[in-house]
Amino acid sequence: MFKLLLILLLVTTTTTTLAQQPYSFLQGQKLAPKPHHEKLTHLRFFWHDIVSGRSPTSVTVARAASTNTSSSFFGQVNVIDNPLTEGPAMASKLVGRAQGLYALASQEGTALLMAMNFAFMDGKYNGSSITVLGRNMVFTAVREMPVIGGSGLFRLARGYVQAKTYAFDRKTKNAVVEYNCFVFHY
Repeated sequence: MFKLLLILLLVTTTTTTLAQQPYSFLQGQKLAPKPHHEKLTHLRFFWHDIVSGRSPTSVTVARAASTNTSSSFFGQVNVIDNPLTEGPAMASKLVGRAQGLYALASQEGTALLMAMNFAFMDGKYNGSSITVLGRNMVFTAVREMPVIGGSGLFRLARGYVQAKTYAFDRKTKNAVVEYNCFVFHY
């Protein structure tokens, strides 16, 4: 029994995984780390939250039993696939989509929990995304939310976004929000 344990101990201490190997198995050369130069990127675009009409980009998927009697619509959850455009007009150049959800998360006042990815579809950032997760006090002039990550050119992103309502239609409840993103990435 002791010999078996000793053999198992020797085998497990000499076995390595691919992740532990400092060499590329394809080329047999040592992998050199790339120098990391963190950059700050500022992006500005407009987020179109369309809740009315034939093709809404924001749809309610859940409501609490008390949502309709709540002055803040507490408990409502919307899933979004909102256009991101270069300018405030819907007809301006499409640069990406905001995909995720927001929930009305305050019993007093109107505050949203925002969880969304800005998925870019144009230019240098095509295929890359920025992830935002935070509290949005919608009736505050400028709201700040954290950037918690990203993909593609925004891999390991961190930073913040500032949201400012550009237009809100009280009848349709559609909104246009200007976003300024300040993102550190490699």
